[in-house]
Amino acid sequence: MPEQNYTTVTEFLLVGFQHIHRIKMLLFTLILLIYMVIITGNTLIIVLVSTCHHLQSPMYFFLSHLSSSELVFTTNIVPRMLQVIACEGATISIAGCIFQFYLVSASGTTECFLLAVMSYDRYLAICHPLHYPTVMDLKLRLHLVICSWMLGGFLSILMTTALISNLQLCDRKLIDHFFCDLTPILELSCSDTSTVQIVASVLSIPVILIPSVFIVATYVSIILAIGRISSSTGREKAFSTCSSHLAVVCIFYGTIMIVYMTPSRGYMLKANKVLSVLYTVVTPMLNPIIYSLKNQEIQTALWTCIDRILGKEQYFH
Repeated sequence: MPEQNYTTVTEFLLVGFQHIHRIKMLLFTLILLIYMVIITGNTLIIVLVSTCHHLQSPMYFFLSHLSSSELVFTTNIVPRMLQVIACEGATISIAGCIFQFYLVSASGTTECFLLAVMSYDRYLAICHPLHYPTVMDLKLRLHLVICSWMLGGFLSILMTTALISNLQLCDRKLIDHFFCDLTPILELSCSDTSTVQIVASVLSIPVILIPSVFIVATYVSIILAIGRISSSTGREKAFSTCSSHLAVVCIFYGTIMIVYMTPSRGYMLKANKVLSVLYTVVTPMLNPIIYSLKNQEIQTALWTCIDRILGKEQYFH
């Protein structure tokens, strides 16, 4: 068997979207504005939940952690994406690429588990309202959040990341994407990647499949419980408490399934990159908008904080 010569690769070139000279500045400006909305919206939710006493319920506690995972997720993708668009390509070291893959995968996985935790919270609140305050206490909330961040997110991705870091890389340096995702990284390897693919597929069961099935099961129970409420006002009030979360779940899982269930070859590779923008940029922007527009308590808290700030300014003047 002939020996293969491997060139030592120290960095990759993210080529992102090619042939976008005419719309480069427009795309850069649009994504930058969206990123500013993501940072502002999610940071605002975290601050409001942390400072407003009437937002201290479990639902808002989990929402603040969901916003935190969104910030970690987008901050590891969008700044580099903007550089790729502006310069029509950007270099990234091997260590930086693997680290980006790890943080993006870990924060995305954390979001999957947090969405499942939030569906469980709504299930308890609607299906078992009398037991809800005692069951969903501070201790359980902390355990659920820690498990979502550590066990569900950052620890579950370690094995895949370790296997990727041990791959033998060819002299190909181009990553046909705007961030270091699993498939583009594996395409650069000259060694056998079947183990990585098997491990990633196996881990997708507890990471994606189980949370999504759990969410569906809880919402079936929630819908059945809402249907048993006699008054239309009661049904509307019960559904309004989980409608925002349901909308976010549908958008999040919908875009992920579209991206990762479509083949990444030829023309579909270009379509896949465009679809990736949905769950890396558009979805994180929609989450705080959905929660702020459909949630009266968050709107009240926001206007209260604005009144306090304006009141202090008037006092000092």
